[in-house]
Amino acid sequence: MQHVNADNPMPTRSGAVLGRLAGPAGVLAAVGGAFAYVGTVDPNEPGHYPACPLLQYTGIYCPGCGGLRSAHAVVHGDLLAALQDNALAVVGYALFAVVWTVWVVRAARGRPLRIDPGPVQLWAAGALLLVFTVVRNLPFGGWLHP
Repeated sequence: MQHVNADNPMPTRSGAVLGRLAGPAGVLAAVGGAFAYVGTVDPNEPGHYPACPLLQYTGIYCPGCGGLRSAHAVVHGDLLAALQDNALAVVGYALFAVVWTVWVVRAARGRPLRIDPGPVQLWAAGALLLVFTVVRNLPFGGWLHP
């Protein structure tokens, strides 16, 4: 969508910037909508969301267990409860906010967002997920239970 000045038939720069910001705006609207839904439909109340199949059938907490409760707590401004429900999810929410902000700035400047993690970063992320999952399921990791 480009804006055209009546005196100058060429598209204005603001129209081009708005077009480049459509992607980040759409992602923000989707994520905002999801958080709004989780903020209004309490995951602490039974029957609103399906149970985690891994937890239900094995009793093992997956890395995502407690993520909806954590998002609900974030929406309501209770950061301590969010960290207790799923600390790794809270880190993920903050990481998303940083990456989204970088995306907006780069899009406004006409530059693409490039996320190209190397093998070291991918292995480190996998190791973090594995360690988080193992520790939260050990007896001394009870502080990481949702």
